[in-house]
Amino acid sequence: MTVRESSASGTTVTGADEVERGLEQHRVELTGYCYRMLGSAFEAEDAVQETLVRAWRAADRFEGRSSLRSWLYRIATNVCMDSLNAGKRRARPMDLSPASHADAVLPDPTSDGMWVEPAPDGRVVPEGGDPADVVVSRETVRLAFVAALQHLPPRQRAVLILREVLAWKASETAELLETTVPSVNSALQRARATLAEAGASADTAVRDTALDEEREALLARYVDAFERYDLASLTTLLHEDAVLNMPPYPMWVTGHADIRDFMATVGAGCAGSRMVPVAASGQPGFAQYRPKPGGGFQAFALQVIETFGGRISTMTSFHDAARLFPLFGLPLELPAETGELDEHPQSG
Repeated sequence: MTVRESSASGTTVTGADEVERGLEQHRVELTGYCYRMLGSAFEAEDAVQETLVRAWRAADRFEGRSSLRSWLYRIATNVCMDSLNAGKRRARPMDLSPASHADAVLPDPTSDGMWVEPAPDGRVVPEGGDPADVVVSRETVRLAFVAALQHLPPRQRAVLILREVLAWKASETAELLETTVPSVNSALQRARATLAEAGASADTAVRDTALDEEREALLARYVDAFERYDLASLTTLLHEDAVLNMPPYPMWVTGHADIRDFMATVGAGCAGSRMVPVAASGQPGFAQYRPKPGGGFQAFALQVIETFGGRISTMTSFHDAARLFPLFGLPLELPAETGELDEHPQSG
């Protein structure tokens, strides 16, 4: 098998092993792209696998009229479009209903296909390269930004990601989507307007201005308060309008009083939990293990913590441990005498 690609050094011919390596080197950035498009790490990985399989099968027909990277993005876009044509849109609980009070009855969980899901940083954020590009990659896989993208029709979503996240030129985007530059520019304008109407924008991906050391100290205080289940201390770390949501439960609570009361009642079983740090969707997170009756700790939820201005603004607790913990390289149980793994899991 051979593949021909135009490059500064001319046309190159590579063998089957080199083709596979050439395809694989794009896996992480393609997974990040598909994650932004689809809102699910699992669906993104499936889409990228399908992309690479299609590319492998068609490698002999790749003639190098565009770069290998552009060709792969075209295939990935088509795979995502096929998935999104079913009309489904993932969301966060805050997008679908008003806030509940602390005394509300916990509703039945819904299908995991409804919700924007977390992704391990190592699978969606390329390492190395320009540090500024890494920052942009990390900020644009944040849950809030990925959820904002889901408001867009698939084609507008692709245009916005390609133009404003990946910094593709309008001409490059038009070539990939097999359309015209005016069509791309029009789609981008409509995408921006749709996000604005939904109360979001491409600027949703805004980095917390707190220094890394300050944020680390805040998170350390959060873990300490949560593991001791000291709700008075924990709520002092939250913004007044902080949000707690728990996919796949279609509800959310906001504000110090309701969050504290909800955690003291419905969440009372979380007392004595152990927390293991993870990097999820460009943000700090924790794998929460609740105590087991016979000793030890059982995987319970994967928390993603959003901070802003030195306080916690959103706590998203994903109650799908059986699926998510293996994705993040986490065991489903911890022994009784430890709250951490021997080595922190790699987020990818």
